[in-house]
Amino acid sequence: MFDVATPKAEPLLRADAGAALTASVADSSFHLIDTTMMYAPRSGGVKRYLSAKRAWLAARRPDVRHTLVVPGAATRAEEAGLYTVSAAKLPFGDGYRMPASPTKWAAVLRLLDPDIIEAGDVFVPGHAAMDAGEALGVPVVGVCHTDAPTLAALHLGDWAEQPTFNFWAQAYQRFDHVVAPSRHTAARLAEAGVQRVSVHPLGVDTALFHPSRGDRQALLRRLGFPADSRLLVFAGRPAREKNIDSMVAAVELLGDPYRLVLIGAGKDARYSSRVACIDFERAPERLAGVIASCDAFLHANENEIFGLVVLEAMAAGLPVVGPNKGGVGELIDDGVGQLATGVDPASLAEAVEALFVRDMDALKLAARRRAEMRHSWDHTFEGLTRLYVQLLGRNPRRAPLKLSA
Repeated sequence: MFDVATPKAEPLLRADAGAALTASVADSSFHLIDTTMMYAPRSGGVKRYLSAKRAWLAARRPDVRHTLVVPGAATRAEEAGLYTVSAAKLPFGDGYRMPASPTKWAAVLRLLDPDIIEAGDVFVPGHAAMDAGEALGVPVVGVCHTDAPTLAALHLGDWAEQPTFNFWAQAYQRFDHVVAPSRHTAARLAEAGVQRVSVHPLGVDTALFHPSRGDRQALLRRLGFPADSRLLVFAGRPAREKNIDSMVAAVELLGDPYRLVLIGAGKDARYSSRVACIDFERAPERLAGVIASCDAFLHANENEIFGLVVLEAMAAGLPVVGPNKGGVGELIDDGVGQLATGVDPASLAEAVEALFVRDMDALKLAARRRAEMRHSWDHTFEGLTRLYVQLLGRNPRRAPLKLSA
């Protein structure tokens, strides 16, 4: 294992330390593989993170060869740099597939011969990545995208939390390094005894998510809402932890002129005329356009690992109402939105009302400015690339890579 950080010390590599450390590499080319099961036609934040990384590396670091290995209908090369490993489609969950064989997955990774592997989960792909890394003698980075113990308790009952926590902890302890997208996540990993952790917040495409994409009048006509509506919006999967029903109940408590637009989250539900359900917007431009056409973003998951969609809303010029806990609580404050004291309907409704009595135009400008100044993908991927370089420099498989100030 590569002892990059200790549990009680400040991590050696932090995303916000980027200006002080530049990687200078004599031979900077290397082969990075990203692998995860959380990649499907309708998947959300993890897929957007990987797609953004792929585009960024192609534009900014063409010396880095980047390969994606994800579940699919068959084991094959789908296109340049994208390979699928056959996996059964789950009967629920937006087209996700569950791989069955770590051995087969690890064999594909070994054949592709990476210099470094990043795993986006601790399920079959994550364990296969660690097995392949050990066989090849290359470092393996784990990115913590989900709080599995909390989700297990929520979906299965309290009895499931401790065994899931034990599995989760043991898996992340095997990685050479673990990336946490928020301080909240890093603290959860520390509870699990994971020592080599650094915090790298995710970013947002500020050109794609932009206020100029909004067309409020067109959206009002499309949904049949009155012209004086105050439009709240949420985009995400209809998962229990998203607390969709709590957001709907909050809007019902508020009454006119508040309306809620659910993108992807309420497809099969029947709500009152104050709630409009839009199917998942597969085209990013359409998603960005709907969000930018609303007045404020509403989020009700207090255990969110990060909350990428919150950044997307801010970049689109929307202030955010969200819980004062979890990753979302780290992204918003009074300068760009309104923190709710809880995720029950009354607390959410109170926070929404408090938001709309403020200067909404100023909040929209501040939200956009925050996204531009603090949350560019450049910041994220430059920090991650420095991490890869450092791990490769400690790897006996290849000549050391040099780091210089």
